[in-house]
Amino acid sequence: MQKLIYILMLVLLGFSSKSQEVQRPFQEVNQDDLGNVSDEFQENFFEALKQKGIENYEKAITSLEKCLQIDASNAVVYFELGKNYQNLKKYDEAVQNFQKAHELLPQKESILQYLLDTYKETGNISEGISTVQKLTKLDPKYEQDLIGFYILNEDYDKALAVIDKLDENLGVNAYRNAMRRQIYSRTNNTDAQISNLEKSIGANPEIEQNYLNLIYIYSENGEEKEAFRIAEELLETNPGSSLAHLALYKFYLDQSKTEKAITSMKIVFQSEEIDAESKFKVLNDFMNFVQKNPEYEKELIDITGKLSEWENTPQLYEQLGDYHLSKNNFEDALTFFELGIATDEDNFELLKKTLLLQLKAGKYESASNLTKNGLEVFPSQPLLYLLQGVALNNQDNYAAAAESLEEGLDYLIEDEKMEMDFYTELMKAYLGLNNAEKVNDFKTRAAALKKLIN
Repeated sequence: MQKLIYILMLVLLGFSSKSQEVQRPFQEVNQDDLGNVSDEFQENFFEALKQKGIENYEKAITSLEKCLQIDASNAVVYFELGKNYQNLKKYDEAVQNFQKAHELLPQKESILQYLLDTYKETGNISEGISTVQKLTKLDPKYEQDLIGFYILNEDYDKALAVIDKLDENLGVNAYRNAMRRQIYSRTNNTDAQISNLEKSIGANPEIEQNYLNLIYIYSENGEEKEAFRIAEELLETNPGSSLAHLALYKFYLDQSKTEKAITSMKIVFQSEEIDAESKFKVLNDFMNFVQKNPEYEKELIDITGKLSEWENTPQLYEQLGDYHLSKNNFEDALTFFELGIATDEDNFELLKKTLLLQLKAGKYESASNLTKNGLEVFPSQPLLYLLQGVALNNQDNYAAAAESLEEGLDYLIEDEKMEMDFYTELMKAYLGLNNAEKVNDFKTRAAALKKLIN
């Protein structure tokens, strides 16, 4: 059971902790941190830090206990003892020392962080909740940690209350949406949820999140008409709501109310309240709709053209480029790919698509510059050397092309088609360099490979 709770802790609390993790690298503690202490105390304390640094935790504890014999009221010593016991997985001792340190320094955030980490590792839910509540008084960012603990403790109403509060203050995000779905799945009391949300809407009609939660529940249960009714009610009550259109556009598409759907999607794309992930989903739905209804392609192209003004996100540019590529709109596809790769240099697939279209468009200088940048990130990718060679050959820079191509061959493994392409480009490079011997050599190699492939 303890192991199961620990696994659930990792799942429910891992994302939240990672998203707001405080960096705590090993740092030496100076004399000011310790206060006015004796030389013997300092000597033992810094010996403890040295032993901890080389993972001799037992020896570190021995030195810290000597410090306590000299001064039993020093919070930093208890804090360090807790860290060493935690490293040894002696969690009871770690908790005791962290708690003592907290009593002596109740406003010290880092002590509570370590205490919380220990409770997560041991699956101590009730103490974890208590510790997070103390942390939220020091910094509200810790409220998100409460969600996972409340779910583990089956305090679903409290978890939903925190989610609603954070959504209202910070905007919707993917983690909290996932937690909300998990709560609805666990409680499986749809009627009570609907009743509760309807009462909340009646009492506070200006709070958009209640409408969205109700739309979600109706949609999950296949009650599309009810979901649509609530979405329209949200828009009527809150005419400026962009979140209402996040629900409405899909209903309009399903009802073939295309003009209304397009209007809703434009509002979604322009909204600063709506996250990029949701916008990707809307765009993908519209692309799928246009595939079945090509007469609306002009509207889609118009929207995609404006998206670069509304949302500066590499993934979005790649998605738009892929769409235009599927329609053989190579110029538009390249425009979006180039925008994407400018801020997403370690995306190899996007880099490859951009380079191939640049070469197709005859943008050889741009391609050679992009391959140069790409090779700094992917120095062992033979395709980049090949494409660089193509770009340089087309700029009559034959020496640089030959150098790049021969270097790329060193990284090529069991790809006969690409190897033949290398030989073909090397023939062009050495032809430009008037090196007949090399030309004949690579011509022979290319011919032998072609015969082998065929």
